[in-house]
Amino acid sequence: MISGPSPSTKGPGMDWSKRHGESEVFCTEDDFGEDAFVDSSRFVVVHGAGSFGHFQASKSGVHKGGLGQPLVKAGFVATRISVTSLNLEIVRALAREGIPSIGMSPFTCGWSTSERNIASADLSMVAKAIDSGFIPVLHGDAVLDELQGCSILSGDVIIRHLAAQLKPEYVVFLTDVLGVYDRPPVEPNAVLLREIAVHDDGSWDVVKPVLQNMTKVETTVAAHDTTGGMMTKITEAAMIARLGIDVYIVKAATSYSLRALSGELRGNIPDDWFGTVIRFMS
Repeated sequence: MISGPSPSTKGPGMDWSKRHGESEVFCTEDDFGEDAFVDSSRFVVVHGAGSFGHFQASKSGVHKGGLGQPLVKAGFVATRISVTSLNLEIVRALAREGIPSIGMSPFTCGWSTSERNIASADLSMVAKAIDSGFIPVLHGDAVLDELQGCSILSGDVIIRHLAAQLKPEYVVFLTDVLGVYDRPPVEPNAVLLREIAVHDDGSWDVVKPVLQNMTKVETTVAAHDTTGGMMTKITEAAMIARLGIDVYIVKAATSYSLRALSGELRGNIPDDWFGTVIRFMS
């Protein structure tokens, strides 16, 4: 996700844990010179749950609340086990590449909701981690809700709240497609929306390319997705853009995503970059 020289050829990285069947990792001070780690600057990583959490949450109805019901309470526990397991795997992958990442769960950091809207979110540890040179890695999570007992807090909503409080220069959404399309990208004649302008009132228009008779973007949501899919991403991205923060939605593990993460796209968007930029236009 973050460009830079790979430290994997220089040392053991930061994942020293031993798994079944693996040998011990031995490290010395010589393994960690000044150039041993990737220059990860001041990034925050937020990931969703995908198949690690949406199925459990949907099956038990955690997103609808009702902690008094045994199935919901069991589903809450199962969802948290799944999403924290995924978070650990992502943190380990980053650590092996020399990225000083720290997993942080919204639930254990004291985040909560009220009717599925953020009610409290303590960012003190996130800010301290950044100031100490770490990369916080947060995730979509099952949290307590003041009115309905519990809910699912999506990674997209977390990103919007972080952006409002931390004021980053830009936000990058990494997906498995090039960006936002006018319809599901698997459909014939789907068109990649290169630039979306957000206005003061929260409305938005497609600036590039110019499309005729387009009043909305058609999206689909997987049956097990409890957080709204691509439409939630667009909505949250538009709210971030209203803060004056450019948002890039781009395919992961491509040169386009690396260029977005590097900050190259601030200002004019190059013609040879493929993705979607969402920005405020007064």
